[in-house]
Amino acid sequence: MDKTKNVFDFQTPVLPDPEVTKALIQQAVAYQVRGRVSAVAGEAVEIEGMTAPIGAICELQSQDGAVSRSRVIGFRGVRPILAPLERLNALAAGDSVRLVDTTLKLRVGPSLCGRVIDAFGQPVDGRPLPKDLVTIDADREPPESLERPPIDTPLQTGIRAIDTMLTCGQGQRLGIFAGSGVGKSTLLGMLARGSNADRIVIGMVGERGREVQEFLNRALGEAGFARSVVVVATSDRPAAQRVSAAWTATAIAEAFRDQGENVLLLIDSVTRFAMAQRELGLAAGEPPTTRGYPPSVFNLLPRLVERAGRTKVGSITAFYTVLVEGDDHNEPIADALRGLLDGHLVLSRDLAASAHWPPIDILHSLSRLQPHLVSRDALQTTAVARQHLSEYHRHADLISIGAYRQGSDPRVDAAIEMRDPLNLFFQQEATQITTLQDSNRILAQLVSRQPVSPQADVDVSAQIPPAGAIVEETPGVVTS
Repeated sequence: MDKTKNVFDFQTPVLPDPEVTKALIQQAVAYQVRGRVSAVAGEAVEIEGMTAPIGAICELQSQDGAVSRSRVIGFRGVRPILAPLERLNALAAGDSVRLVDTTLKLRVGPSLCGRVIDAFGQPVDGRPLPKDLVTIDADREPPESLERPPIDTPLQTGIRAIDTMLTCGQGQRLGIFAGSGVGKSTLLGMLARGSNADRIVIGMVGERGREVQEFLNRALGEAGFARSVVVVATSDRPAAQRVSAAWTATAIAEAFRDQGENVLLLIDSVTRFAMAQRELGLAAGEPPTTRGYPPSVFNLLPRLVERAGRTKVGSITAFYTVLVEGDDHNEPIADALRGLLDGHLVLSRDLAASAHWPPIDILHSLSRLQPHLVSRDALQTTAVARQHLSEYHRHADLISIGAYRQGSDPRVDAAIEMRDPLNLFFQQEATQITTLQDSNRILAQLVSRQPVSPQADVDVSAQIPPAGAIVEETPGVVTS
């Protein structure tokens, strides 16, 4: 036995980054501001004896010693109103209140990928945070309009229906509009696995608790999770925490973008973000307007989506899911977001009921930037495909009852013959990924057929990757 080796063989302790420590010291509050609880009404806590700016973080300490965080959301006279970020336990009038910081601070860095955190940036997966993270503010101003370069580079999503008919660019912001149970989370998982973005940030706002683990294991997968940061605030969390989760996910995406990376931001869902803000607005005394939503909801929505986009350094491509109430696509939140975003994907319940996955309604979906992202030939190809889909949809009733006679209209004849090949092309398993180049090539071959002429016959099934084509280790490459 080598005693010398036992004596001198030890691990050198890892010291924290001095720059990180310096930043923490500079951002620390060097004084204490204290007050006390004056009144509690529902989710609103009124305090006296101190003041704090909107958005400040405070700690409430009950008589049994329990400490919970809250956020300033308004004022009643000169008294701040707090919204709890955590559950309030045994809180009573006169309990101590302490100002922690004027804004919510987060610690981010590349080593945060592969982790699940809460709205405060704290880990929920049982492991400590890495020591090389830097501190940032969760609330930032969006980039100035003149600092945004034009979006001219397509982003691969791995989903054939999106890459061909609804091409998305790096820095574009799109909404996924659907009712409950139509497949929004599955589509987000496909986007995370098939995208060629450098980093992925996922904000799960107001989701059911059991869906978090299912999304990580089934929808996201090991390869997608390895380059992702997941921010979680489930439906049982206080409204202020659900609102903060969306800001936290956006701030983390901004930090990666500022490092020159192309980031994919997925927020599920903006509707629950708006519902949480509705609770806070009503608790702060705002008047309810359309369907009970206070004005602050419609003020925060543009602030949230405008923080995404492209800058001179990097880009944030954002997909926001919108849960339309009662499948009403004209309800207030959906209508407001449709005007704020650069495109929208509509998921159809009828397509989902017919086992058409993903159930993207091509005719009712739109990417506003597609004409600037693809070539003239590719744009012409998608236009012809849309015409086939539109013609069939327009005459669907006559075709289904057998009232249409073959040969009456060449356009309808072409639409009937192209319907099955196009539907087969747009259908895709959740684990199947097709590259952007292959998707465009296959669609061009399908459209270039001459459906009216019997001489032209292309084997459609040979052009489409098999249903078992799965990509996990190398996103964007189809393997059998």
